Amino acid sequence: MTRYLLTRLGQALVIVLLVTLITFVILHLLPGGAARAILGKEATLQQIASFDHEMGYDRPLWEQYALYLQRLVRGDLGYSFQLNQSVVEAINQRLPKTMLLSLASTLLAVVVAVPLGVIQAVRRNRWPDYTINGLSLLAYATPIFFMGLMMIILFSQVWPVLPPEAPQGFTMAEVLADPAGLVLPTLTLTILTVAVYSRYIRSSMVDNLNENYVRTARSKGLSEGRVIVGHTLRNGLFPVITLLGMYLPALFSGALVVERLFNYPGMGLLFWQAALKRDYPILLGVTLLISVATVLGALVADVLYAAVDPRVRLKAGRS
Repeated sequence: MTRYLLTRLGQALVIVLLVTLITFVILHLLPGGAARAILGKEATLQQIASFDHEMGYDRPLWEQYALYLQRLVRGDLGYSFQLNQSVVEAINQRLPKTMLLSLASTLLAVVVAVPLGVIQAVRRNRWPDYTINGLSLLAYATPIFFMGLMMIILFSQVWPVLPPEAPQGFTMAEVLADPAGLVLPTLTLTILTVAVYSRYIRSSMVDNLNENYVRTARSKGLSEGRVIVGHTLRNGLFPVITLLGMYLPALFSGALVVERLFNYPGMGLLFWQAALKRDYPILLGVTLLISVATVLGALVADVLYAAVDPRVRLKAGRS
């Protein structure tokens, strides 16, 4: 297991470095440049050249990347001239808000998706299965921005029971002081996540219901509820554990759209505004954070999967 973990950590480090390299190159090859976005349209060529020289943007690209890695090792993600603060400070202000939104939607999605997937598996090829599957496909195929707009129209205009804008404020206390404002953004993210999780749970449950251990449990006289919950569901949740770790990029992309739509001051809105203003340090910092979270999520999912499945532990021990 130790060798397995060290191998995965090495792979994770390589992936993070590749992500930073690709993002760094793409951002610095875009036309326009950061100097024009920061200094404005009225800036002269001499002012732009002076800014590029001061920031090191006139150096070769490989040298700029090497200097970026040196600062990265020291924990320096750069400085945002657009926000007039360091990237670390900007992320620290907004990351807890995005984590609140993502965790709330994920927990709610799991609570809803697990029973839906179980019902589909137990009643497969019947009307409950067809109905839930059809609704899941509809939710999955609906663009998240359209889903959010429909939420705003239905619950803020047709039935004005919820505010159309997410909570505003720089602190978590200010955000939590307006829980009603979190409902629509959370539900928008939750609906898409439920559509994904329920289909995975259904597929996994159907596969496990056909296993020999289920027939053995039934032959021993165990009740159907105990067979489903105590045996099949426990094994059927293994793929979902992996999915939770691998679904982080999708959660962030969804949060980016939802936060922009509901004007929620989180990481997604920060990334959106940085992209519009060509704020390279913010874009690089957020991308790095998401890549690290993704590979760590995948690593944690693999470790949890290996911890609960003896077949994976045995394979890891032999490798």
